[in-house]
Amino acid sequence: MSDMSSHNFSDARPLTVPQPEKQLDEGGVPTPTRRQGHKIGEIIEIAGSSSKVVMDVEVLASLLDHPDVTVQMAGQVGSQVKIRVGQTWLLANIRTQRLYEGQSGLVVAEIDFLGEGDEEKLTGKIYQFRRGVTRYPTPGSDVYAVTTADLKQVYASDGRANIEVGMVYPTKDIRGALYVDAMLGKHFALLGSTGTGKSTAAALILHKICDLAPEGHILMIDPHGEYASAFKDNGKLFDINNLNLPYWLMNFREHCEVFVQSKGDAKQMDCDILAKCLLAAKVKSQGSSGTGKLTVDSPVPYLLSDLTSILQNEMGKLDKATNSAPYQRLKSKIEEIKADPRYSFMFSGMLVGDTMAAFLTKIFRLPSEGKPISIIDVSAMPSEITPTVVSVLSRLVFDYAIWAREEKQRPMLLVCEEAHRYIPNDDFAEESSVRDILSRIAKEGRKYGVSLGLITQRPSDLAEGVLSQCGTILAMRLNNDRDQSFVKAAMPEGARGFLDSIPALRNREVICCGEGVAIPIRVSLDTLVEERRPASEDPIFTDLWREHGEEEESVQRVIKRWRAQGR
Repeated sequence: MSDMSSHNFSDARPLTVPQPEKQLDEGGVPTPTRRQGHKIGEIIEIAGSSSKVVMDVEVLASLLDHPDVTVQMAGQVGSQVKIRVGQTWLLANIRTQRLYEGQSGLVVAEIDFLGEGDEEKLTGKIYQFRRGVTRYPTPGSDVYAVTTADLKQVYASDGRANIEVGMVYPTKDIRGALYVDAMLGKHFALLGSTGTGKSTAAALILHKICDLAPEGHILMIDPHGEYASAFKDNGKLFDINNLNLPYWLMNFREHCEVFVQSKGDAKQMDCDILAKCLLAAKVKSQGSSGTGKLTVDSPVPYLLSDLTSILQNEMGKLDKATNSAPYQRLKSKIEEIKADPRYSFMFSGMLVGDTMAAFLTKIFRLPSEGKPISIIDVSAMPSEITPTVVSVLSRLVFDYAIWAREEKQRPMLLVCEEAHRYIPNDDFAEESSVRDILSRIAKEGRKYGVSLGLITQRPSDLAEGVLSQCGTILAMRLNNDRDQSFVKAAMPEGARGFLDSIPALRNREVICCGEGVAIPIRVSLDTLVEERRPASEDPIFTDLWREHGEEEESVQRVIKRWRAQGR
């Protein structure tokens, strides 16, 4: 049975539309009076945030040739409609639509209310738009098409700091803007399948933020080395050659991830031994002088040689009945890492001095000196230690914000590309420090002035709850049904009507919803100039395979870099 049966539509007829007086606009189309507008239907059911309207198919078809492209979209899924309530206009988004059974001239649509604005008495336009609804319409209220002039009022800046990132679809002259403070204050996520322009979109947004706040503090984890070329003029670039991350900045859990390789009961035994010997090495260090309560988590410089010596001494104290294997495992692993040149960016003997202040000011851009973003290229790091490096950097951002609460606040933005690698859901996750610290930042970071930006092509692989912590969601095309369902669950009510268009978005188109925008919008992103784009362009096989020459020399150069591990 139809859910419309209770409304007695058996004798339904196409809606009658009041005819305006004979006034023509520039396109020769009758201009509606202030009170009429472009009526397309009426309310038939009110149910909190979601309600139902019925629209006339003939009226919608007659608007397809209207000179206003926004009016042309009237009635389509994802478009907006307006309803008058007293002296205010309610704005709503069309979520779904279907033909009314038994009456081919009518379309039934579900709508989500977005907000309301006052009516300008002389022109009937919307102004002072705000989210939320104070008065609901009653069934039978007329529904009107939204015009470009209405949207200009809705999207008009209310004085808050914002960045313009593109053109609002389907208009040709309304700029799509993101409110920076609202977007960063409650985190944001940029989602999109491979090849949709996700990296370029991320670069565009970060460039706009850097231009707006050249004294900002942004840290970006770059797993593919794409962004170095994009931010060479307004950012600092760090990789294995110049990062110089001191190993003693790791906390105890991160030490265990690097030095403890055993599993099960043996792992717990190794961790207990490491904790005891690590604390002894820190106590022995000169850097511990003046530190009141020293723990295994204290970021105090110590010598790896002291740690191995203490392990050796403890092993020598054992009687013959006690197993010395755990001490030997730890000692061998530490010596192996010390001798491995791939780890020298972190475990070099040159990093023993107390360089914590210099490292933090360098990485966090304190001061920024006109280069507010640090790009951390982790692509050349050994894969087994990359999660630990990301964990250390993320935790330093969070811990610094906690311990700096009595100082002048310096909010920070941590951007994590390929976020599903580091915050996997429970189906893929093992215990990891990076997953825990990023999840904690997502839940608690805004209290301490730490913002999190997540960029991923597989939102369904993210840890449950992390995406829901992001107040602003920027969704590009997603081809996977599971990913689409995951994003749908995280999107606010008013944006549900856009979801059906996510698989059909063109490259460099994005749906923006949440705290960072006035209402959900579909935006065609601006084109970045060549020197500001990340190095993420797909190779053109048919062109590149026509080129030849100098292959032997190229192979030799590649082998040299390969063997030197990028140095």
